[in-house]
Amino acid sequence: MSTPQRGRVLLSVTGFNPQRWYDLLSQERDVVLEPDGAEDPSIDYAVVWKQQPGVLAKLPNLKVIFSIGAGVDHIFNDDQVPDVPIVRVVAENLTQYMCEYVNWRVLDHHRQGALYRTQQTKKVWHEPRQPPANEVSVGIMGLGQLGTRAAEALLALGFSVNGWSRTPKEIDGIASYHGEDGLTPFLNATDILVVLLPLTPATDGIVNYGLLSRLRQDGPLGGPCLINAGRGKLQREADILRALEDGVLKEASLDVFESEPLASESPLWEHPRVFVTPHAAATSDPAHLAPPMLRQMDAFERGEPLENLVDRKAGY
Repeated sequence: MSTPQRGRVLLSVTGFNPQRWYDLLSQERDVVLEPDGAEDPSIDYAVVWKQQPGVLAKLPNLKVIFSIGAGVDHIFNDDQVPDVPIVRVVAENLTQYMCEYVNWRVLDHHRQGALYRTQQTKKVWHEPRQPPANEVSVGIMGLGQLGTRAAEALLALGFSVNGWSRTPKEIDGIASYHGEDGLTPFLNATDILVVLLPLTPATDGIVNYGLLSRLRQDGPLGGPCLINAGRGKLQREADILRALEDGVLKEASLDVFESEPLASESPLWEHPRVFVTPHAAATSDPAHLAPPMLRQMDAFERGEPLENLVDRKAGY
């Protein structure tokens, strides 16, 4: 029996080094680096990050789109995306990075890292009361693979963990809330809020003053803390600053922003209770992410179903 011809790949990447992706993918596939390949009928797959609007619609035989990031909102920013399967990246490396980041920031807020850093600059020797982890409730918005792994790791550290998702989820040891009706009870029970939601029309701007004001205000940390490692447009930065100034929010760790890179004039850079990282919580490393894409292409050509498909209606 003849071996099916291997499909060609269009690589359209903005904001990452496309050459690294090209070098890895081209070891097993014929890869065309955009802007070449326009209207090429021999291209079956597109590997993209913030592709140029309309570029995918010009590929008459496109069969599958692969995102090189965990999120896919960048794909839907193009209103001409063809009606073909979209695969979001899922890799152990990416999951581990995010788990590390979330645990790092939760522990820093829990163990009062900001206070100790301030004391160090002033040469102050003072030990405040440190509540144990089981007195602190961490709430995770978004219980996909990343959120679930982070939640399990936090449970192992002894924290009380809540989870909120669009639809019901059951995870051992985690108090699960879902939907609009479950949001306020979830927030009321949360001391450290971790946001790992996808960006969709329903979640755009969800981290606003109203949401932050529903976090538990009388918890053991002296006020609630926010960690956003999901998408920048989930948050309203003016509202975060207002919440910090009003005492509604004690501290924030922000890895993503409404506009990136974060403008040099943003007050978030110098705010004493804000920790800024440059969208680095879970870097898309092509050495770890290209192989799963290539395996999926091979499996697809053998007639096997694609994994990690995006639900277009849900937006993720």
